[in-house]
Amino acid sequence: MTVGRFVAYYRVSTDKQGRSGLGLEAQREAVQRYLNGGTWTLAAEVTEVESGKWNDRPELDRALGLCRLYGATLVVAKLDRLARNVAFISKLMESGVDFVAADFPQANRLTILAAVAEHEAAMISQRTRAALAAAKARGVQLGNPANLRNQLTGSAKGNAAKATRADKRAADLLPVIAPLKAGGTSLRQIADGLTRRGIPAPRGGTWSAVAVKRILDRQVRQTAASA
Repeated sequence: MTVGRFVAYYRVSTDKQGRSGLGLEAQREAVQRYLNGGTWTLAAEVTEVESGKWNDRPELDRALGLCRLYGATLVVAKLDRLARNVAFISKLMESGVDFVAADFPQANRLTILAAVAEHEAAMISQRTRAALAAAKARGVQLGNPANLRNQLTGSAKGNAAKATRADKRAADLLPVIAPLKAGGTSLRQIADGLTRRGIPAPRGGTWSAVAVKRILDRQVRQTAASA
């Protein structure tokens, strides 16, 4: 039984296919068949029209942003074409968005990333063994790693990851908040509007004026840092 919120991502290869709907309706039908039954909501449908020659996927970026905005899962009709696309896998890895394919529901973001992580771990282990062997051959005395340094490094990486996620969240919310703010809507009214739209608050529950202000303040800092 399918439960939760979803954002559908469709991909057609040429402008002609995009205009004619060739292949698009089949993808929509596959997604609808997968979602049929259960308590689910299709928050948005996004269609990418591209030639297959470029890795730039602006509509995929938009779909992933909508998933983060609504706490939704990205659903695609077919895994085979997308899974071979380097840009898709890279963006999926960086997005933090859950993913499912209608034609192969057993494969999701976690299983794809697990396969990638397993490969990377094997490569790191191989490089580490080679480096230790080379150091030992040079007469370097090997001992325990510097635990404090590792802890500090891990803490810094964790903080950086949290900041990156918060920046992405602010960027996803800005297209919704900015027009309201420009129109003179109060922070409280913006918060109520986000809650009515079903957009999850940063810590769950309903939005507050303070939470909206934090998003706007973060965007100001991001703009100043990039200037």
